[in-house]
Amino acid sequence: MRSIEKTYTDPLSLVWIHAAERMGMRVERSAEVNASWDGAGLLTIGTADTLDPDDCLAQMVLHEACHALCEGPESWDKLDWGLVNNSDKKAHEHACLRLQAALADRHGMRAFFASTTMFRPYYDALPSEPLRGEDGSPDAAAIAMAQAGWRRAQEGEWGAVLDEAIARSAQIARALDGLTTGDSLWHAQGGAG
Repeated sequence: MRSIEKTYTDPLSLVWIHAAERMGMRVERSAEVNASWDGAGLLTIGTADTLDPDDCLAQMVLHEACHALCEGPESWDKLDWGLVNNSDKKAHEHACLRLQAALADRHGMRAFFASTTMFRPYYDALPSEPLRGEDGSPDAAAIAMAQAGWRRAQEGEWGAVLDEAIARSAQIARALDGLTTGDSLWHAQGGAG
C-alpha cells in the first residue's frame, strides 16, 4: 500500500487562506452556510458544491473582508459584522461591493472578484471609480461607508494584505493566459485570455 505524505491544495485558496490568517480570520468550509463570521475569529465559507459555479473561496474572503472594513472595528466582534438585524442591509451590501471593486481594480481583477448574488447587476453597473459619487446620490450612504472602508484598509494592515492577495491572484491569472476558454472565470483576467 502506498503511503500518502502530501495533499493538493488549490493555489488560489492558499493565497486567500493565508491572507485571511494575516487579518486574524480562521477559514473553515461548511455546506451549512454561504458565508458567516462568528465574531470571534472564524470565517465559515460554503463548500464548493454549495456555492454558485462562479464563486470561489478567494472572492468570498475578499467580500467578507470588505464587509468588515466598511462596518469598522466595532463590528468585528459581532455575528456577521452586525448586519444580521440591520434594517438597511442593501446600503451596506452596496458599500461592500464598491470597496470590493475598488480594491480589485488595482490589479485589473474586478470581473474575477465580482459579486455572484442578486447584487451582481449592481456590481456590474458600478462606475470606473466606484468610491466616487454625486452629492445627493441615492447611493450616498453606501459611498460614504465604502470610502470609510477604503481609509481603514489604507491606514491599517489589511490594505497591504488584500493588495498582495489580489496581486497574487492576478499572477495566477497571467499564468493561465491562453489556456482558458470563454466560460472560465479565469478567462480574460489579469492579462489572461
